[in-house]
Parts: sequence; structure tokens; C-alpha cells
Amino acid sequence: MAKSNPRRLDPVHVRTNRPGAHGRYVLRERYLIVIAIDTKTILVSISDDVKSTRAYRMQARAAGVVQTRQRILRAAFDLSHEKMSLEIVFTDIAERAGVSVQTILRHFGSRDRLLDAVAAFARREIAQERVAPIGDVDAAVRVIFDHYERRGDAVLRFLGQESFDERIRQVTERGRSMHRDWVERVFAPQLAAHPARDRAALTDLLGVATDVYTWKLLRRDRALGLQSARARVRQLITAIMSKPREAP
Repeated sequence: MAKSNPRRLDPVHVRTNRPGAHGRYVLRERYLIVIAIDTKTILVSISDDVKSTRAYRMQARAAGVVQTRQRILRAAFDLSHEKMSLEIVFTDIAERAGVSVQTILRHFGSRDRLLDAVAAFARREIAQERVAPIGDVDAAVRVIFDHYERRGDAVLRFLGQESFDERIRQVTERGRSMHRDWVERVFAPQLAAHPARDRAALTDLLGVATDVYTWKLLRRDRALGLQSARARVRQLITAIMSKPREAP
């Protein structure tokens, strides 16, 4: 034991360490105390290390669960841009996400619960994409066109399914509500400059000017360039928000 902790020994006691010498017992007592203290410290240290390792593993496992769930949601959301909702099956999602069908079921339990989670995921994603400065018409048009360039064709595909798919109809209804809220928020300063009695109608017109069908008309049907299409919409907004001339 002395080699394991030589700094603890007093050289005076070592020289008097012979049978019957009082120094032997003093030395042993001191050394045993030191060993007891060291053992307790080691045990506490090991216990702390175990707890720390366990906590780290639990955190890593929880992070892995979240990442897997996000991959599944992302895969299903991306597939909804490529296929009709009724055509998307678990095997497609599993292959895209790099997981098994059993993993999807373990996370969501059923197709309906998965689709509900995907709808919530989509709302958060789309809301983030559509963030625009309040009262800045140029920025608002740029943001909404960027969003439609990324999602517009998928939105149109969803709108084409709402007449026969109740779940899709609920999604598109929420989308319409989100768009109107966006119009009211982004163009709030411009709307506030008009009498309260006119604001509902003006909000309707601004909604039309920035709607996905307007984007489709200009970009897909008319095949206008992005800059030209944006300019048309800015002109529409300017015309809508211009105060009517008072009759003489």
C-alpha cells in the first residue's frame, strides 16, 4: 500500500516501525485513515462519473429520437410536393427518411397521426418562409414570390385534392386563413391609412394580389420572368392601396 501512496508516509514513523513500537500503530492508523478517505473519494468520483455518463447517454438518445422524428416529418413533407396524399405510403417515407416502417410506427402510431404531425410541421415551415417586414411592399412581394417559387406547385396540387380528400381540405382551409392573417399583418400600416369600413374589402384585394393563383397566372400561364411577375404584383398592390379621389 505504501507504493500506491508514498507521499502519505512519514519517514520518522517508518524508521520506528518494529514490533511493539508505538510508532507502528500511529503509522498504521494514519495510513488507514488516508486509505479510507481515498477510497471514499474514489467511490464518489466513480459514482459521479457513472451519473454523468448516464445523463450524457440519455441526452444523446433523446437528441437521436428528435432527429429521427424530424427526418420522418421532412421526408413525408417533401413527398407531398411530389405525389398526391393518397399515393404516399409508409415504405416511401421510410426509404426517403432512411428508417424502417416499424420506426415510423413507433414514433407516430398510425398514418393519421403521422399526417397530423406533418401538417403541423408544414405550418411551422411555411410560416417561417413567409416572414416579411411589416409595411414593406417590395419585401413582402419578394418573400411571397420566393415562397411560391419553392412551394407553389405543391400548393396547387393540394388545392386540386381538396374536393375529394377531407384531410387535404382541412390543410388548405388553414392555408387560406394563414394567408389572410399574413396580409393583415404585413400590410397593416397601409390598411390603417384607410377608413375602417374599407379595410375588409382592401384585405380581400391584397389577398388576391398575393395569392398562389396570381403567381400561377403570371409565372406558369403567362410564363413571365420572376422580376416581371413581381413588378406586376407591386403595381396591383399600389393600385389597390391608392386612396380614391374624392368627388368634386
